[in-house]
Amino acid sequence: MPEQNYPTYPLGQANGHTRRDGESQMSADELKRKKKIKLAIYISIFVVFQIIVITTMSLTVMKVKTPKFRLGDIKVQSLESTPSFDLKFTTQIRIKNSANWGSYKFKAGNVTFQHQGQTVGAIDIAKGKVGWLSTVKRNANVSLNSNAITELGSGVLTLNSVGRLEGKVAIMFIMKKKKATNMNCTIAFHVNEQSVSPVHCK
Repeated sequence: MPEQNYPTYPLGQANGHTRRDGESQMSADELKRKKKIKLAIYISIFVVFQIIVITTMSLTVMKVKTPKFRLGDIKVQSLESTPSFDLKFTTQIRIKNSANWGSYKFKAGNVTFQHQGQTVGAIDIAKGKVGWLSTVKRNANVSLNSNAITELGSGVLTLNSVGRLEGKVAIMFIMKKKKATNMNCTIAFHVNEQSVSPVHCK
């Protein structure tokens, strides 16, 4: 019976499959490791971005500043100094909320006009609301008089307007903070010229 020759295969071929399988496993592990590193980098970038956003908002948008309460331009209607002091003028009450990213809702108040500490008149301020980054202007007719002021040798009548408004600033409809704003303005009226110098407010 003739002998049959069967093909023989080198042993190294089987070992080659083992190496490729090992290399494939290492490549898969390497890909997983790289994916984890990328994910960690993305998460870190997101966290840093959120910190920057929160810090920026805390320093700008969420920071509550005191609104300003001032007198506007004054127009003299009449000014008499003898035998008593009698003054009528028009002005604007300005409540400025231009520094806050939220509305300012204030209670009713008043503005008192004084001469050397003595009250010579006052006007009422109705409650209201100032929108975010805006200013409310209210026209006012003022009438002041006093029998105690009988002589103005210098021809200049200096008055102080003093007032206070209390309210709350609402930021992003989620946070409310109490804020009171004060008025302290100086007004110099020139009796002979029936005029007034620009209002100076602190």
